Amino acid sequence: MRVDGKPYRTIWVEDDGWSVGIIDQTLLPHDFVTCRLLSMEDAARAIADMLVRGAPLIGATAAYGVCLAMREDASDENLAYAYDTLFATRPTAVNLSWALDDMRKHLSDVPVGDRVATAYKRAAEICNEDVAISESIGRHGLDLVQALAAHKPAGEPVNILTHCNAGWLATVDWGTATAPIYMAHEAGIPVHVWVDETRPRNQGASLTAWELGQHGIPHTLITDNAGGHLMQHGLVDMCIVGTDRTTAQGDVCNKIGTYLKALAAQDNGVPFYVALPSTTIDWQAGNGVADIPIEQRSGEEVSHISGADEHGARKVIRISPSDTPIRNDAFDVTPARLVTGLITERGLVDANRTALAAAFPDLSDS
Repeated sequence: MRVDGKPYRTIWVEDDGWSVGIIDQTLLPHDFVTCRLLSMEDAARAIADMLVRGAPLIGATAAYGVCLAMREDASDENLAYAYDTLFATRPTAVNLSWALDDMRKHLSDVPVGDRVATAYKRAAEICNEDVAISESIGRHGLDLVQALAAHKPAGEPVNILTHCNAGWLATVDWGTATAPIYMAHEAGIPVHVWVDETRPRNQGASLTAWELGQHGIPHTLITDNAGGHLMQHGLVDMCIVGTDRTTAQGDVCNKIGTYLKALAAQDNGVPFYVALPSTTIDWQAGNGVADIPIEQRSGEEVSHISGADEHGARKVIRISPSDTPIRNDAFDVTPARLVTGLITERGLVDANRTALAAAFPDLSDS
């Protein structure tokens, strides 16, 4: 996708042929800064501290973390150490374990002397596969946007509500929930996006709004609690969100607050779609509420807020009493019964075990 008109991916190998470039997403939207990962530990910190985030990009970064580890020491012991270190960075996004399992499988039977080249080759393939998957999700989601546009008065946009950031910043390129939006925009279909601020890290306000603005897509930032109100007044035609982990029966785990949007959508007859790559499906998980680990993050994300003052200087300020206890659940689970459909790389799939297994028979038995 584009930044100031220049095409970017969210992760790449630098010109030196081995270090890994990323966008520091903690500095957006005020500063666009890229940085280099020089070690496996750098990759682990980037994931844990959310310089990179979004399930597909977390997986891609972990894959390159393995590459950096193999460059330092390609032994079985260091491969195991890298796996365990990277696996421990964030618990909810299943793409992390998927990518690490994939890298370990591709390296385990390779001679130590060939592991560096093999690792970089496979990491690049993981990234390219993710881009292809996101493009396919976009094409299938475009059909849904076109169908809604056909029933709108000429020139009136399709109003889409999204939550958190499931854009190209959360993947290697295109995004999941935003891919249909980008494709609709490029096809000349009028679209307008309601962007939830997504407290406490405000990734809708800082990331989704920024990337939509870079592409000239009309959008409006709203408070997290405004979605239901807008739906009541007929101002939302559809919801599209992403997911960090999807169960075999179609429950979806996404940024905290998604469940409330789904409840409001059901109450107001607004279709609620979830866009996801198959790498996000946890075939071992049944009931999402019971089986998906929910990441507990620092209370400072709730008690403090960061931004830029009128002079552009970055500030972090406290917004709560210093002695107030804080709980910061990073995700919630939306039951399958509230999901209109899952937009996958293989098409629109009903959110249930039978439909998912039929769409992905090659994966559901693994």
